[in-house]
Amino acid sequence: MNKAEFTQQLQTSLIGLSQEDINRSVDYYTEMIDDRVEDGMTEEDAVAALGSIAEIRSKILEEVPITKIVKEKITPKRSFSAGEIILLVLGFPLWLPLLLTAIIVGLVLYMTFWIIILSLYVVDFSVFISGIASIIVAIVQPAGFFQGMWFAGCGIAAIGIAILLFFGFNQITKGMLFLSKRIGLGIKKLFVGGRTDET
Repeated sequence: MNKAEFTQQLQTSLIGLSQEDINRSVDYYTEMIDDRVEDGMTEEDAVAALGSIAEIRSKILEEVPITKIVKEKITPKRSFSAGEIILLVLGFPLWLPLLLTAIIVGLVLYMTFWIIILSLYVVDFSVFISGIASIIVAIVQPAGFFQGMWFAGCGIAAIGIAILLFFGFNQITKGMLFLSKRIGLGIKKLFVGGRTDET
């Protein structure tokens, strides 16, 4: 594929973004192609080195905030006719609650996601603190030798478990953040609606 075909396909894949974002992205990748051609590559090789249109589209969508995409999608491209305004006003009792429900559900899901992550680290911190507390009790508590050793052993075990949990929860958090990123990208793709020739 040459540069002209590439830019045409890239523009088509980004329909739904603002014209400013489309132009900025196309200019950026066109400049990359030009730089590689100046370094001695053919146009086709320079385009191939960039990757597929689908991959490039995903990278671009990751950088554009979803609020900007939604705003571009819902901003009317023309003025409303009198009939459309009347329908909007009459449909207000129906579409406003649906819109508010969708926003609230989205916020609840977003908050739940972060509460789950926070809860994991709260559990880990509480296990760690209980281990420290057990060791302190073993040192301070004027109890028998075996009872003190029991508390110290439980405390050391709890600290060890907390350390293992910390690394495990880090992996879970990374997985959840990756999943969140993929879901966000999928939502952006639904809003943008541009098409690529590649799947």
